[in-house]
Amino acid sequence: MYIAVCEDQKEEMDLLLELLQQWQRERKIVLRIKSFQNAADLLDVARKEKFTLYLLDVMMPGINGMDAAREIRSFDTSAEIVFLTSFSSFAYESYGVKALDYLLKPISAELLFPVLDRLLREEEKLQEGLTLKTKSTIIRVPFSQLVYLEVINRCLYFNLTDGSVVEVVGQLKDYEDILLSRPEFMRPHRSYIVNMLRVKEFSADGIYTFTGKNLPVSRRVYSQLKKDYMNLLFTERKG
Repeated sequence: MYIAVCEDQKEEMDLLLELLQQWQRERKIVLRIKSFQNAADLLDVARKEKFTLYLLDVMMPGINGMDAAREIRSFDTSAEIVFLTSFSSFAYESYGVKALDYLLKPISAELLFPVLDRLLREEEKLQEGLTLKTKSTIIRVPFSQLVYLEVINRCLYFNLTDGSVVEVVGQLKDYEDILLSRPEFMRPHRSYIVNMLRVKEFSADGIYTFTGKNLPVSRRVYSQLKKDYMNLLFTERKG
């Protein structure tokens, strides 16, 4: 996890860095941390490096935290942003930049640690995946990068988020148990297992993925699949 901390007050910065050190000691993991005293310096680095999390003070001279967040979102839509503020009135504005949270000062372990724990769980989830053996190599595929699995005759085709396809000799049942044990994977048709978190549109006419693929949906399973899909989206949103 790579964290950028932007805070113009030295005492507040020292407190944040101390809390981050405490959290990584208690969780027995290693953080990469880079600190900034103004948003201009932060933005210069952020355009070149990939941060997991931005901890942004809202009230700073020059470019404030909210303006910095808007600029970050223009080139990085995946990093998480958490605002640090003395005023709860910024909560509504934070939704505009898809902020993960806003924490009221003074920042404490009780406020910060749950946010970091949540990000750690998400990172661990992203690292889980399948080990696939092709004719010439062994490939590790994170579950989060698998859009759908298709079977044609005795070949399996693992379609990934970057548009690539991994071909493996086998049967769909070889991977059913491990994939369908995860809530995001569902079987809309006897020839497919689909990561429903990678679906852009879903109806009785079929499934349209974010990678631009149209997949069939069996009429026999559509009703239950729709319920399972809605439950998945509700759980993800709640989480």
